[in-house]
Amino acid sequence: MRDSWRHFAAEFIGIFALVFVGGASIMTGQMARSESLLLTVAAAHGLILAIMVTATMRISGHLNPAVTLGFLAARRIEPMMAMLYIVAQLLGATVAAYALEAVFPHDVAVGARLGGQSLALDVSFTRGIMLEAIATFFLVFAVFGTAVDPHAPKVGGFAIGLTVTAGILAIGPLTGGSMNPARSFGPAVASGIFEAQGVYWIGPIIGGIAAALLYDALFLRRGREPVDHGAVRPDH
Repeated sequence: MRDSWRHFAAEFIGIFALVFVGGASIMTGQMARSESLLLTVAAAHGLILAIMVTATMRISGHLNPAVTLGFLAARRIEPMMAMLYIVAQLLGATVAAYALEAVFPHDVAVGARLGGQSLALDVSFTRGIMLEAIATFFLVFAVFGTAVDPHAPKVGGFAIGLTVTAGILAIGPLTGGSMNPARSFGPAVASGIFEAQGVYWIGPIIGGIAAALLYDALFLRRGREPVDHGAVRPDH
């Protein structure tokens, strides 16, 4: 029971930090009329995620339902524990959004949708799903390639945070660059604006599961590597 509470608390705190810092960066950037708002928002999300993934990695470190469902699809987490993670993630994101509403001016909070995402006018529902699926594929692929693979470089959450930064820079102007259903769900609940929520669930879940299954099947070693399949070495 104690372990369950530790996992719950780690996921709750990690996603709370992501939604709070990410949403705050959007609001303060808008208040300051920043000319580099996209870069500021991307950097804030990437930095806080890198820090919180590293801080919680020993216990959980998912901080994203798309990551958790990818782990579940690859049979790297039990269904009941996956459910616990997702409940913690959704609750943490929602509490963070309400905290943003409490500390920021009302007009700013409403204008920024408490850090929630929306589709650009020329982006259809289907295109939004595709964009979020592709970006989340890269994110979960990075998770497996740096945190799951036992032979991965020991870089903590740094590479994962950089992947989120890159994803927001790439698709932020089109979909908001969610890559995380909880990150979109929490602000939607607090603001009462559920526009395009299907995009922010369907896309990341598809991309996350695809990346997890591909990496697990193709790149994780299941035994001794054949001699001629080892590291490439230059001829002497």
